Amino acid sequence: MKRNAILLLLMLALTGLRGGAQPLLVMESLSFESSILGMPVRYSVILPSSYYSENKAYPVVYLLHGLGDDETSWLEYGRVEQFFRSAEKAGTLPPMIFVMPQAFRTYYVNDYKGTFPYQDMFVQELVPHIDKEFRTLPAPEQRAVLGYSMGGFGALILHLKHPEIFGSAAPLSMSVRTDGQYMEEEAPAWDEQWGRLFGGEGSSGSNRITDYYRQNNPFHIFPSVSAEQKKLLRIYMVNGDEEQTLCRSNETLHILMHEHGIPHEYRVVDGGHSFTVWQQALLPSLRYIASVFSETPYTGEPEVPVRRQQLNKEQFITLATPGKPVRAFLPSGYETGNRKYPVILFAGVDEEAAARDLAEIINAQIEDGIVTPMIAVFTDTGMDTLSMPELLEKKLRIRSGYKFRALAGTGAGAEMVLRAMRQKPAFGSYVLSSADVDAAMAGSLRSDAGILSTGQAALFVDAPDRGNSVTGNGELHMVLRDLGIAHEYRVREGSGGYEWMYGGMPEILKMVSRRFHK
Repeated sequence: MKRNAILLLLMLALTGLRGGAQPLLVMESLSFESSILGMPVRYSVILPSSYYSENKAYPVVYLLHGLGDDETSWLEYGRVEQFFRSAEKAGTLPPMIFVMPQAFRTYYVNDYKGTFPYQDMFVQELVPHIDKEFRTLPAPEQRAVLGYSMGGFGALILHLKHPEIFGSAAPLSMSVRTDGQYMEEEAPAWDEQWGRLFGGEGSSGSNRITDYYRQNNPFHIFPSVSAEQKKLLRIYMVNGDEEQTLCRSNETLHILMHEHGIPHEYRVVDGGHSFTVWQQALLPSLRYIASVFSETPYTGEPEVPVRRQQLNKEQFITLATPGKPVRAFLPSGYETGNRKYPVILFAGVDEEAAARDLAEIINAQIEDGIVTPMIAVFTDTGMDTLSMPELLEKKLRIRSGYKFRALAGTGAGAEMVLRAMRQKPAFGSYVLSSADVDAAMAGSLRSDAGILSTGQAALFVDAPDRGNSVTGNGELHMVLRDLGIAHEYRVREGSGGYEWMYGGMPEILKMVSRRFHK
């Protein structure tokens, strides 16, 4: 009797423990039965921390995986829960539900034969199922699609084809092809990846550009988007600067969208086709999506203040040179020693206020121990850039050797930088920031990339995602990737100008400092 009583107490205790268990906020590999596909489809879910404590509905972000991955990939490799919980706790992102569906190898479209209508399943079954199972806000402006690689294609195509369901899209390293790339891919891989979905299996060249392909390819969709349709589009694109095939396709698509007035944000970050890129793109993408959820104008990425260190009168001087005088920044300690310094020459900075601002940023980077002490010289675009280092060596203690010299061009200074790269080795690193680059200037590198083709010098291109040089900067990046020339390429929010340029200076100066000591 006593033994039975003890067992009963243990059972009650275990029942109590189960009853008091925390409800699940992360559910991996759930499934529902799809009548359209005639099979179960798996999906994972992340719920906001407040889901069980507050009786309210939430917006939904559908996170789409890449080719060969599955409904667990965003959780395991993307670490989405970790990043979201941190942002949720800090209040930088609002509560939202994440749904990660299994997508097989579908590119999130119906195949042309109609044998596996995945997109129909997604919009007709999966979305209603999620709205039924969870407390969602069932409106297009409260649903977003975000994905990488194949999932990037899916995010954009679902938004374009179904704006009545998905109000925004964030394609990351989107797996898409220009027509030229599509026609030139090797046959076995092309058939397996594309032909089975869009038709033209076993064909080559223009025979691959089927009507069904045109109906599902953004390069063919965007030129015919009406003014009314444009008002419904909310797109945030990210790509890595080390991409190969996707460098040309994503950059060309960005240029096409810019030319056709398709509203979008475009960023290029450091990295290739990997979760390193997608993790760093996740929170900025979600902040963009959150602005759509709240139906407020997107105000851009949070500004990271660039520290400046005030100059003393000995650090900012004017030098007499043939023609116009030039301004120079001298690092702290210049007057109390006799050492020589590397130099960075800014071509196209002809305003004293802009030169002083840049000098204060450089001064802060040196004082904080981030970059090596260096001299900076600021000239207008009329100066003979190649003669400047020798000229300045007579007036300043500049370390000899081209590797200790960097040339940065802004505005019209771009032409001077590109010309200098093709002449005698005079600089070990080159920078184009908010520079006026046109397609012809970029294309000219195909016949002569100068010192860049030898690997003896490096190039950093910092470009705004809007403005007058979208095509030229994009072409420059594509040409360099085609030639296999290593370089750094960033696309940041904005239209350029001095104020914009300052935001990229810390990363630029780090690259230049590394090259001085390479």
